[in-house]
Amino acid sequence: MNIHEYQAKSLLKKFGVAVPEGYVAYTPEEAEEAAAKLGGPVSVVKSQIHAGGRGAGRFKSDPDGKGGVRVVKGGPAEVKAEAGRMLGETLVTKQTGPAGKEVKRLYVEQGCDIARELYLSMLLDRATGRITIVASTEGGMEIEEVAAEHPDRIVRQAIDPAVGLMPFQCRKIAFALGLEGKQIGAATKFLSAMYKAYTELDASLVEINPLVVTGDGSVIALDAKMGFDDNALFRHADIAEMRDEDEEDPTELEASRHELNYIKLDGSIGCMVNGAGLAMATMDIIKLYGGSPANFLDVGGGATKERVTAAFKIILSDPNVEGILVNIFGGIMRCDIIAEGVVAAAREVSLHVPLVVRLEGTNVERGKEILNESGLAIVSADNLADAAEKVVKAVKEAQ
Repeated sequence: MNIHEYQAKSLLKKFGVAVPEGYVAYTPEEAEEAAAKLGGPVSVVKSQIHAGGRGAGRFKSDPDGKGGVRVVKGGPAEVKAEAGRMLGETLVTKQTGPAGKEVKRLYVEQGCDIARELYLSMLLDRATGRITIVASTEGGMEIEEVAAEHPDRIVRQAIDPAVGLMPFQCRKIAFALGLEGKQIGAATKFLSAMYKAYTELDASLVEINPLVVTGDGSVIALDAKMGFDDNALFRHADIAEMRDEDEEDPTELEASRHELNYIKLDGSIGCMVNGAGLAMATMDIIKLYGGSPANFLDVGGGATKERVTAAFKIILSDPNVEGILVNIFGGIMRCDIIAEGVVAAAREVSLHVPLVVRLEGTNVERGKEILNESGLAIVSADNLADAAEKVVKAVKEAQ
């Protein structure tokens, strides 16, 4: 689960991470009040969407105008005016794609005297199985661009889970970033607080881009992005409440309500599989036979008839789907339950695309009987390769 910048900063601040003062605003009037509370000569008005590159982004209504992050020097009245120009508009960035995202809230933050911009993040490195700090002197840039163009300017520091983040590791990062004097102590405090927040909140990512050094030598998070392990949200009800469903794909959101693992892709063959590994293999073999998967969908090992029906409806809600492959290996999941769900869903939504089903495992014979007795145009497959070949062929013939 991802959250907005202002939410990430509020969480990090509780752990001692230095952030500028700011307030969230849903209307131009609230933005004006926020600027008045801050009271400084400079305010920054930031669009709050779940995407990076907001400053370089452009609004659809004004593609040649200012970006989604604006520095305002004219006081609260000008902040209100800028907020009025931004709220309700669609912001397009590199990460949103051409569709963009509607700006429904803003973050009004005090201006900052920026001397240097740096990059800092904390994430799990799956290669080492350890939380790792990634830092760079190239703040403000996309880290992918830095890695491609200046890999020598990225420093990594893995953290031993048995001892946690050590002060010498913080100093090593600070030296690598070219910090000096009291900045080193500030960076050590910053990193220690950031690590504490990461571990105690079950975060999957904390990214500070840019991390800035101010004119007086302070080290501050000018921007903040946080992601969390969904499987740990039961321990953090306060974080779960920060979820902004408007920022999520409607289909993926509906899938999560039925405890389905669904990710939309850009292909034409819908997939319903039980088990993440089997789902990946199914998508691979569809590609091998010349097709393209429209989604990743894992119904899980203990899916019910109702959940399978919901999964089927979600797949068919994608207008790009021209065929469906159901691939079930029944261990904990019974093949007859899958078959009942497939038949119920196909009847309810008036199935209009080719459907190939491969069943194997517990109650497989009963499952096949249910499919054969349904009277629906369902193609049975003997194995995964046979299933992939048949669904790709059926889609091509139907085009």
